[in-house]
Amino acid sequence: MKKFNIRKVLDGLTAASSSSSSATAQPGTPRENDVVQETLQSEHFQLCKTVRHGFPYQPSSMAYDPVQKILAVGTQTGALRLFGRAGVECYCQHESGAAVIQLQFLINEGALVSALADDSIHLWNLRQKIPAILHSLKFNRERITYCHLPFQSKWLYIGTERGNIHIVNVESFTLSGYVIMWNKAIELSTKTHPGPVVHISDNPMDEGKLLIGFECGVVVLWDLKSKKADYRYNYDEAIHSVAWHHEGKQFVCSHSDGTLTTWNIRAPAKPAQIITPHGKQPKDGKKPEPCKPILKVEYKTTRAGDPFMVLSGGLSYDTVGRRACLTVMHGKSTAVLEMDYPIVDFITLCETPYPNDFQEPYAVVVLLEKDLVVIDLGQIGYPIFESPYPLSIHESPVTCCEYFADCPSELIPALYSVGSRQKRQGYSKKEWPISGGNWGQGTQTYPEIIITGHADGSIKFWDASALMLQVLYKLKTAKVFERARGKEEKPSTDIVDEDPFAIQTLFWCPESRMLCVAGVSAHVIIYRFSKQEATTEVVQLLEVRMQCEFSEVDSPDPGGEQTPTLPTSAASSSPQEAEPPNQLTAGVNSSEGSRDNIPCLQVRSSPLKQSPGYQVELVVQLVWVSGEPPQQITSLAVNSSFGLVVFGNSNGLAVVDYVQKTLLLNLGTWELYSPSDPCQRQLRSPRKPRQPSGGFCDSNDGSNNSEDRCKSPTSGSTSPCNSDDERKQNFIEKAKMSRKISSSGEQKPDLDGKDNAFTRSRSSSVTSIDRESREAISSFYFCESFPRKSGSLASPCLLVGTTQGSVTVVALSLQPGGDQKLQQPLSFASCGTLVQLKGGILTMALLDAAGTLLPPSCEAWYDPNASDEEKEKEKTRRRRPATPPSSQEGQDSQFAVLCSDKQAKVVAMPSQTSIYKHNITETSFVLRADVVQMTGAYCIACFCANGHIMTLSLPSLRPLLDFNYLPLTDMRIARTFCFSNLGQALYMTSPTEIQRITYSQETCDNLQEMLSELFTPVETPEAPNRGFFKGLFGGGAQSLDREDLFGETAAGKASRSLAQHIPGPGSMEGMKGAASGVVGDLARARVALDERGQKLGELEERTAAMMASAESFSKHAHNMMVKYKDKKWYQL
Repeated sequence: MKKFNIRKVLDGLTAASSSSSSATAQPGTPRENDVVQETLQSEHFQLCKTVRHGFPYQPSSMAYDPVQKILAVGTQTGALRLFGRAGVECYCQHESGAAVIQLQFLINEGALVSALADDSIHLWNLRQKIPAILHSLKFNRERITYCHLPFQSKWLYIGTERGNIHIVNVESFTLSGYVIMWNKAIELSTKTHPGPVVHISDNPMDEGKLLIGFECGVVVLWDLKSKKADYRYNYDEAIHSVAWHHEGKQFVCSHSDGTLTTWNIRAPAKPAQIITPHGKQPKDGKKPEPCKPILKVEYKTTRAGDPFMVLSGGLSYDTVGRRACLTVMHGKSTAVLEMDYPIVDFITLCETPYPNDFQEPYAVVVLLEKDLVVIDLGQIGYPIFESPYPLSIHESPVTCCEYFADCPSELIPALYSVGSRQKRQGYSKKEWPISGGNWGQGTQTYPEIIITGHADGSIKFWDASALMLQVLYKLKTAKVFERARGKEEKPSTDIVDEDPFAIQTLFWCPESRMLCVAGVSAHVIIYRFSKQEATTEVVQLLEVRMQCEFSEVDSPDPGGEQTPTLPTSAASSSPQEAEPPNQLTAGVNSSEGSRDNIPCLQVRSSPLKQSPGYQVELVVQLVWVSGEPPQQITSLAVNSSFGLVVFGNSNGLAVVDYVQKTLLLNLGTWELYSPSDPCQRQLRSPRKPRQPSGGFCDSNDGSNNSEDRCKSPTSGSTSPCNSDDERKQNFIEKAKMSRKISSSGEQKPDLDGKDNAFTRSRSSSVTSIDRESREAISSFYFCESFPRKSGSLASPCLLVGTTQGSVTVVALSLQPGGDQKLQQPLSFASCGTLVQLKGGILTMALLDAAGTLLPPSCEAWYDPNASDEEKEKEKTRRRRPATPPSSQEGQDSQFAVLCSDKQAKVVAMPSQTSIYKHNITETSFVLRADVVQMTGAYCIACFCANGHIMTLSLPSLRPLLDFNYLPLTDMRIARTFCFSNLGQALYMTSPTEIQRITYSQETCDNLQEMLSELFTPVETPEAPNRGFFKGLFGGGAQSLDREDLFGETAAGKASRSLAQHIPGPGSMEGMKGAASGVVGDLARARVALDERGQKLGELEERTAAMMASAESFSKHAHNMMVKYKDKKWYQL
């Protein structure tokens, strides 16, 4: 355990780290015995991925194991997602990143075959918690188009673009010498190539007959034993899929003209039936009008009724704009089920895995482009099952994330109780059919909550405990506002082109359950949590006018007081009439002068019925100022103990009392600095045009951002600018914008508006200079500290961080809690700059003398709609802030922790001496930084744009972890990355998926136990009974010894140049070292036994060969002896 003496550090006798700068001794040096003990060491940290939640991004294929009841989904980026029962999920990735074109389970074997668009096939081992590839086979000369693995077979059929079929042994992943060539399969008289293989399947009743479908419309029934085609079926339209009747006497083909053809296998001349499910039948008997292609058809039989025919596509061409449909044909009824998104694939779930038995379908799994739907075939109307998976993360694009680990235990039940009333009705009453796998046995029991903000203004609370994810509660903030009914009614005051309700940032206090959200339309909404329903007759609205209209700002009068008391608001008590005291107006000489004091959104005027859960307390809106739109909000904080919410943008900050619904303070950024402050800047006021909505759009991140918008605000005067920063300026600011849609962006100018104080120029150089001079508020932190240097008594303070690295202190003179605050005058005093850092401030915190975090004071939650008696009981139990610490003369008792996008500093309070400094990065920048708890101690966790994740000890800022994890390749990562306590972090890895990671060594060590198991030992169902007469007369299923046909002895070896075998990391060699525990010992014993048996077999074969050789020699010797027995020597 390393100990740090503050006095030695101040005297410059020790250095905290290689990049820390020593500080000179200052007045207020701590006493000799003031020692901070740091328990965190590098061995406490390790980085690894834990689990991925959400819908698989860009899905491309799907497979299902009907015995294990596991669903696999492949994507266009080479990802593989496996799903079992609720909470059983797994993610793995092909290294090549090629699209997964097909998946095939080895049913009930704990293995999966994947075929990729780069013409490789892979065998995955699912018997381990983290699946691994056992074997890979890369085809060199032919493109893979279709795969088929018969049930309980080890021979995989591979169809290619050239029309050939190769056969792979899935145990050894070697090619057989048996090949079905396309020119042998089709008729010799055919002059054209039949096209790629689009279907392969064996006859359910005869494994020796293989049905091959070619794209051109030719279907061939191939006899594997005789190596020739038995029948050929020709149709004019291209084939998309083929499905067998379980008796093996008929099959159905789907075609590109929307028709289904049914064929009897012994009547290849013409189809037994041709139907067009969605075609209009002409009265004169002519051929129906062609329809869209039927992409897939499945034919499933039942014992007690008519068969089911399920198909996708095939709609009429005149249904323009109609959504994708799944059609279920059962007997004479046809049900057309509309889907929200295009259909990628579907699988019919059946009671038996055997293809030669009645299938008894009970559900259809439909994989859509952005959703997964399971349809119940056993109920009237075909209702869908309620999904237990967190697949609705992307219901509206995610715009921000926050992660809370180890939060109060009563929060999750409270959110679940109010969220359970929001569930939709009409789901199937049956249990979710995909029910395989088992949960992990981890010991991680602390509650975790993830909050996601979305582009439609909704906020979702998720239970993220124990590596699972389940939605708890959904809040729709857009209900507070009036909605435009049409494009013509769209208000001209919008500052975004679309998604005006999108959530930009949020602040949540778990103890008081206060929630505050800021939207892109420069609005702030404060919510209280209540378990009871309420009706709000009038939504409380407070309009705030924030501006910065100074053309020439000279240094303030030096004769003024250095820490002036800022005036409080003289506004009326009516929320609608609140005006800032320091409002400055400017003349407007334009046709748009009417745009003044107008908010961007209109709050609803009708009564608002609020369900149990989060209910609106107050809406704050920034208004247009002299034809200029309000700047978007860049930072936000709430203090429930004081009843205050503070928010800031590039114009300044505002403090609102949400209890009294009044504006208390409205400050320009320049007013934060004292008159003699060396960090004070000369401000000017660039006019702000309209804000585009591209900042939140995942599909074109950054595409709507102009080159000017990507410029970074200049660092402070004390921070030198290096050449690397200049070279990366555009990319840096683009990421910063994405993190907090910064108001310093540059958009298309609004040329109609003019301003007396500032004349706009279309020159990019001028506007960039003006923009960089705009200093925005980037961070807030409420605390109880020492607002003035060398003060002796701590008081409520607000730390304010800016984009140019300044941290200023605002003293709050108010009484926390109860009604005392309402009876006393409130005042604020700016105490000047506390410290200056390089880069924009990201996070701030306060530690006591022992290095323990001092969280902002807060009150315990109480139900605002409860009875007066219950409120009184709750008030007696309210959490009050701790007694303010005092500081003896010449002694520091607190540490202020400050982190910017370039460096971190620790400042001793109240002496305001910088005692530790660490330059986090010189060539990149920090996107997210948080002060988090780890094993009872605290540290700073940082994520840099160059992909490094770092942790620094507190208060000494020693580097504990530096891991090159993930380079910033997507603005979405910058916008959603967040750290939490106990070594947890997350980010949106795609528009639909959340990736959770851990930087805790303990969690990494226990990860295997915490992860769920995919494979569980299950007995394979018994094969269907053939019956007495079928067994007597040979009418049952015909088996085939494929080993005799495809083995090396009969078929020979395949060409080595056709495909290359690549052993996977999860192969037997790798498993020998990786296996552990009882299962690993058994596996090793089995491998050793197999090897011993193989060696014994080889020895036996060699012994038999030697015996045969000896016997032959003995026979020849005997014959020679008999031949020459009676002959004389001269007769030889």
